[in-house]
Order: sequence, then structure tokens, then C-alpha cells
Amino acid sequence: MYQHGMIAPVVALVIWSLLMLVWLYVTRIPAMSKAKLKPGDATKAQMEALPVANVANNYNHLMEQPTLFYALCFALQMLGAGDNPINIGLAWAYVALRVVHSLVQATVNIIIIRFFIFMLASLVLFALAFHAAIGVGMVDASFLHQ
Repeated sequence: MYQHGMIAPVVALVIWSLLMLVWLYVTRIPAMSKAKLKPGDATKAQMEALPVANVANNYNHLMEQPTLFYALCFALQMLGAGDNPINIGLAWAYVALRVVHSLVQATVNIIIIRFFIFMLASLVLFALAFHAAIGVGMVDASFLHQ
């Protein structure tokens, strides 16, 4: 799990995003058919009213904040910090949190739980960004070794 550094968590989140895309179409197409909506003719309001809108919203969310995750993982890998067990652990934690966030949003969609998971994932991103900033010399990490 740690042998490929920061790349394995990136691949895992891409695969999860693609699985959410499959879930989106497997649920949206029958829902549109049942509601007698045709692609291109349905309004945004009609699409949001479908019972599968949370799956679509989650797929969209996976195209937003995780872009920062991808950039940070590749930056850390290129900086030679991709084999650091802390960074790899943080990357896998982010993936796990995004999977849990997806499952909550696509099923029960309890906002306070989703928000808590999102905030935890955001804190992980902050930690990865801090490690990348150390790697490029934007942050002097000597205070960590005192």
C-alpha cells in the first residue's frame, strides 16, 4: 500500500470517482425515464428534483476539492516526499474520508455528518499542503526539530 508513494491514493480516488460516475448513470437514466425526461430537454430544477440528485451532486463534488489533492500528491511525489509514511497516510486518509463522504451524501445525506467529514478531509489537505510548502522551501520546518 505504501510502495507506490503518493500515486496509489491518487489512482484509488480516480477509481472511486469513476465508480460514482457509473452509480450516477445507473440511477439517473432509469429515474429520467420514469419521470419522462429527455436528456437536453430537462431543466436544472427537474434534474435536481430527481430522487438520485445526491449521487449527481456527489460526483460533481469529486471533481472539485479533490483536484487540490491530486496536485498536492503529485507535487509531494516530485519533491521526493512521496515515500514519507506520514504523507502517504494522510493521502490514504483523504481517500477514505472522500469515500465515506460520497456514501453519506449518496444515501442518507445528513448534512451535519457530511460537513464534519468534509472538514476532516479539508484538514488533511491543509496538512498535505503544509508538507508541500516545506518541500519547496516556503516554510522553514526547523522549528519542528527543536
